[in-house]
Amino acid sequence: MNQDTVETATDPARVLIHDPTLRDGHHAVRHQLDRKQLSGYAAAADAAGIPVVEVGHGNGLGASSLQVGRARLSDDEMLSVVREALPNSRMGVFMLPGWGTGADLEKAVAHGADVVRIGTHCTESDVAERHLGNLRDAGAEAHGVLLMSHMATPQRLAEACAAMVEYGAQAVGIFDSSGHYLPPDVTERITAITEAVDVPVIFHAHNNLGMAVANSVAAAEAGARIIDGCARGFGAGAGNTQLEVLVPVLERTGFATGVDLYGLLDAADLAERDLMSTPPTTDSVSIVSGMAGVFSGFKARVLDISRREGVDPRDVFFELGRRQVVAGQEDLIVDIVMDLRNNTGVRKDDEDRRDAARH
Repeated sequence: MNQDTVETATDPARVLIHDPTLRDGHHAVRHQLDRKQLSGYAAAADAAGIPVVEVGHGNGLGASSLQVGRARLSDDEMLSVVREALPNSRMGVFMLPGWGTGADLEKAVAHGADVVRIGTHCTESDVAERHLGNLRDAGAEAHGVLLMSHMATPQRLAEACAAMVEYGAQAVGIFDSSGHYLPPDVTERITAITEAVDVPVIFHAHNNLGMAVANSVAAAEAGARIIDGCARGFGAGAGNTQLEVLVPVLERTGFATGVDLYGLLDAADLAERDLMSTPPTTDSVSIVSGMAGVFSGFKARVLDISRREGVDPRDVFFELGRRQVVAGQEDLIVDIVMDLRNNTGVRKDDEDRRDAARH
């Protein structure tokens, strides 16, 4: 385990910042960042003292495809470019089993990936077992993270995190993949996980309901010691926790991050100027996505198909939520849009919407 992670685990006032701008942000630009963009932001993040900079296709290693979008650069190219731009910061990567394979992980470690996260649906942590064990043997810091975590109870999340520690994870945690949580939801879940494991706990928020910074602070106060954030919130849907806001808020709350404020602000300015046409916003469709509990990365595809077929994308998100569709099931978007267009087998009444708002 890296010294930063060790210190984070033992110091209750220290929070380690993990920056997936160059991975989760890829969703917002259809995975089209080029070499210059990757290198420029990575160098700025390194200069700011951000401990971990994550890079890759938005859906992780091996995910570049027609189904979820082809990246401009290969995994090998992205890793090589970013590794060269990080003389001080550690490089992180992310993989969803099924998209990526053991061979992809081996190549990532060979390219110098220091921190490797294996993500699974919140109720399927067992699929990470082989990968987490192999990563520790390979010398990389292995993290296990649970996606769409609002779909499981706090106790079930805690049990899954404890299992991933047994598999070899050196840090574990949860993603609020749809931006569905409010601070009490986060507190309840992070508390349950911290009581179940003896490794650092991770929290990754999305901003669909405008709560990402508040939820991240709630996570830190409940015991999470690795918190994710992206420059200008660059990420899927309404975006992630806005990193240049998160760090000073954590510092004011009493947590030490070790990140240089001016360097962080410079990196955020560069990201807005060079990585994105406009920063993510909490727009109407993103709000509905958060209420419905639907993966934020579906936004662009839902909008494209809905416009083509003349269907209200808000109805599509509520139906996706009702069917509990998760990342990797993007093909179902077409089915739902066609059902809505033909008005077959779909509920879209006010009671469904009220239920989404309550839960």
